[in-house]
Amino acid sequence: MSHAPYRLAVIVASTRDGRFGPTVAGWLGTHLAQRDDIEVDVVDLAEHPLPAQLSPEPGPEDAALLAAVSPKLERADAFIIVTPEYNHSYPASLKALIDWHATPWRAKPIAFVSYGGLSGGLRAIEHLRPVLAELHAVTIRETISFHNPWGAFDANGRHLDEEAGNQAAGAAKVLLDQLTWWAVSLREARAARPYAG
Repeated sequence: MSHAPYRLAVIVASTRDGRFGPTVAGWLGTHLAQRDDIEVDVVDLAEHPLPAQLSPEPGPEDAALLAAVSPKLERADAFIIVTPEYNHSYPASLKALIDWHATPWRAKPIAFVSYGGLSGGLRAIEHLRPVLAELHAVTIRETISFHNPWGAFDANGRHLDEEAGNQAAGAAKVLLDQLTWWAVSLREARAARPYAG
């Protein structure tokens, strides 16, 4: 059994001006910082624009854009997607990331932290599950969703309501514990025998 930390890619999906994603990612980061069993890479899609058109043979400019993101996805043993809900689904920027990268998700676990209006982004998550299943990823059951979160966090991602903050912290522990179990188990399985994808 391996006790080495596993590599986690945190994907911040929103690219809109004035987006709330970095606040939610900051909140998540405080919980990840408490773990010594996880090494984190952040893939913020607002900082890493992807090529506009899919191509089987990316040109030099497209390859340069992908080079900032693709290695982080390939190295990852697990993923957390931080996503808003746009029009009852997930952002186009996230779909582009998924479509440009068919293989890094295979036999790896993915967890979700979502945010939005009344639904808290849960419809985005439900749309993501079948897409990622098609790519042979394992999405874990536990999720974290923030309903109408604007004004509920400070600039560092700390929840301003102590009771709600404690509940969210408890949910984060459960999510990270489950993700860790899957990440380590699947890493060991991939090392023992290649995944039949």
